[in-house]
Amino acid sequence: MNQVSPLSIAQVTDTHLFASEHHKMLGMPTTQSFQTIIERLKQLRTELDLLLLTGDLSGDGTPESYENLQNLLNPLQIQTYWLPGNHDCAIAMDDILNMGMISRRKSFQRGGWNFILLNSSVPECVHGYLPGKTLDWLDSELKILGNNPTVVALHHPPFPVNSAWLDTSTLKNPQEFFAVLDRHPQVKLVLFGHIHQEFQHQRHTVDYLSTPSTCIQFQSKSPTFVIDQQLPGFRLFKLYPNGMWESTVERVPCSECFSKC
Repeated sequence: MNQVSPLSIAQVTDTHLFASEHHKMLGMPTTQSFQTIIERLKQLRTELDLLLLTGDLSGDGTPESYENLQNLLNPLQIQTYWLPGNHDCAIAMDDILNMGMISRRKSFQRGGWNFILLNSSVPECVHGYLPGKTLDWLDSELKILGNNPTVVALHHPPFPVNSAWLDTSTLKNPQEFFAVLDRHPQVKLVLFGHIHQEFQHQRHTVDYLSTPSTCIQFQSKSPTFVIDQQLPGFRLFKLYPNGMWESTVERVPCSECFSKC
């Protein structure tokens, strides 16, 4: 990679795969909807440097669901990194999602950028929390990795998203998280999932972005739980060595995804 070419990544989140490939989540066949995303990523394969999976990869936390995920990802042959969400089983993920092009590393460098992936999930809870140990590790990694532009990723949004029912399950200690980030101006982007919709917010010089789910979408700014009829999607980034970045959300038609919603 030369000095001016950007690093191209795709953020994929909230796939909610199950042990059974035929299982549906609120009427949505999640394996089928994810397959539509995989087909689009195959078309982009030569352009993509890595995939970033930001949690709730499973809907039931079973080993079989992660084996299904791995089988779906393998044909892409794209370096893939992941972190857990509130529906995931981090132990099963560690055991299974670590073969071939899928890595369980949580701190790495690519294309002049640093990447740090955090586990914000709390066992048997929907909301997120970053323990002191995790925040200390984040601070330490940011010191060690140095001044290259940095992406930090977690599952839970550290901000309210103006949706009353979702805002009960965001990150519970955002100020502690921000206190670490504020000490490290090289952090440019914080990426998350969980809210099944597109969202963007800027705090100081850091941009915070979420990504649509590969299955059902939640209606934005709704006080109660409402399914949005928008298509499954993912997010593309181009990250430039000078710290600049570009991002677009892509949604993929899924002819049978809404047939029984």
